[in-house]
Amino acid sequence: MLGTGLTGWSASSLKTFSMVECFIGGMTVMMKLRLRSLASEVVRSSSSRVLSTYTRYILTKTIHSTPVTAEPCIAKLTGPRFHIAHHNRFFIPRSCGMRLVEVHNSQSSVSSTLAALLPALCLGLSLTPVLAEDASTEVTATDSIGLQKIDDGSVVSNIHTSKWRVFTDSGRDFFLQGKLEDAERLFIGALQEARQGFGERDPHVASACNNLAELYRVRKAFDKAEPLYLEAINILEESYGHEDIRVGAALHNLGQFYLVQKELDGARACYERALKIKRRVLGEAHADYAETMYHLGKVLHLKGKGKDAEALIKDSIRILEEGGQGESFLCMRRLQYLVQIYTNSNNITDALNIQRKILHTMEVSKGWESLETVIAAERLALILESAGRQGSLMEAKLLLQRCLDSRRTLLRNDNIQIAANMLHIARVELLLYSHTRGNISEATATIDNAKHLLGNAIRIARQALDKLIKQGANGKPNQLSRTDKYSERTALLILMQSLNALSQLEVTKAELYEPVEKEIPLHSEAEKALLACISAFRQYGIQRSLSSFADIKGEYLSCLKHLSALLSHSNSNGLKQSGRPTLQEVLNEIKRLEGGSSS
Repeated sequence: MLGTGLTGWSASSLKTFSMVECFIGGMTVMMKLRLRSLASEVVRSSSSRVLSTYTRYILTKTIHSTPVTAEPCIAKLTGPRFHIAHHNRFFIPRSCGMRLVEVHNSQSSVSSTLAALLPALCLGLSLTPVLAEDASTEVTATDSIGLQKIDDGSVVSNIHTSKWRVFTDSGRDFFLQGKLEDAERLFIGALQEARQGFGERDPHVASACNNLAELYRVRKAFDKAEPLYLEAINILEESYGHEDIRVGAALHNLGQFYLVQKELDGARACYERALKIKRRVLGEAHADYAETMYHLGKVLHLKGKGKDAEALIKDSIRILEEGGQGESFLCMRRLQYLVQIYTNSNNITDALNIQRKILHTMEVSKGWESLETVIAAERLALILESAGRQGSLMEAKLLLQRCLDSRRTLLRNDNIQIAANMLHIARVELLLYSHTRGNISEATATIDNAKHLLGNAIRIARQALDKLIKQGANGKPNQLSRTDKYSERTALLILMQSLNALSQLEVTKAELYEPVEKEIPLHSEAEKALLACISAFRQYGIQRSLSSFADIKGEYLSCLKHLSALLSHSNSNGLKQSGRPTLQEVLNEIKRLEGGSSS
């Protein structure tokens, strides 16, 4: 992150470093620009514990107070620029974070030349934006300081441009930390300063618009985000033309915005236009061209055009593989999406082949000491489980057991991933029971093992929920981080799924063994498990504002339907036992969830 390795610098040391230009009068103009860039970067990268935002602003202004004559070739440029003499990186956004893309000075391709002249659109404009589902990555560098206007061969700077830089950097820091309200305030300030310092139709204004739009997209303030995206595109079109690569990158971002909202026609139009621009400027072998191709494939898949979507995604994978990125995260993600397409279309054979390829790549590159390999193996096991054949189920069980062993080595014993792994093995055991029910001893061992696994999964999930609730006891529910909220949701879903699976296991067990005491209801243990599932939904789902999530709601509905089936066969349905609903109450709740009327 910004400030790494600089926390020991004092304010006076940084100020002394920023005045280094006073001692280099005999050096070349290029060296002056480089040293000034380094000094400004140190100031802007300093930790907030060392320098306040105002102090960084004053030091940055001091560094740029003395004009430096630009080189003749640079003086001919008409747009903003930034120096790349002292490093070769610029930011590319991820949905909740950023990653770095190398731009080597030795490259002579059109794409690298254009990248070197891009405005620093630090969250919005880029060559390869990605969707919000992608994992964020930590950043250790920042973009360069040369966002300055070229005028008659001189570098022009004013108080508004300096404030724009400070507000943008600080807003980005808050954005990466998840402090979206603070980031919004600073991005709004950056947009105002950009308008005053650079002019209403300057590309720096487009940068500021895109940053603020990305923040609004993350906050789901879509009505505020769309006008900003459109304004950024209009400014870039006016500045560079309709076929410029920067316009293509901005269109990709707008396509991402529409895709998140499932506005598929708008997303398709943006991606198709962006793809045309990238093909012309970058060529069909470029990774950024493949990126837009992949997202267009996702849109077509959602629109039901399976064959076209599959062809585009396969081509995007081929481009990465031919470019030496066959083992990259991006390639693995696209292969995984292709598996999802095949699984949804019940093309189990192709899904298994691609997933085996993913697992092989992960084993070779990372080994079983990596959670990425474990997750790839678990996904393969779940596809094998869906096949339903005894041989596939046995292979799935072995894979899941290996995943569990690896997780126990890599994670704490109370980690929710271990509970999920146990749940998966238990489900496979229940499916294997249908193949062993003729052998009583084998069937008993299978059921007992599954019950033991489900009991541990339920215990771990409850502990995880109670721990998360205790951690947030002093704060308000709407102030929980997105990570904590997701962890709560995951733990509750695993708890409910485990209780639902336990109920099915108890029904299977009751069919295998007649109850010793005839007065004991046949499915009493199964009912207990389902009532515990309903109780968990009310305790954690409703009180913790998790009941509206589709997966949580779906599991609750499944639980109610299973309970109604048991109650309908119960001879004591008319008796209202403590904590046990009647059949009519359960049916009314099912109608309410499904959108019907309830009494």
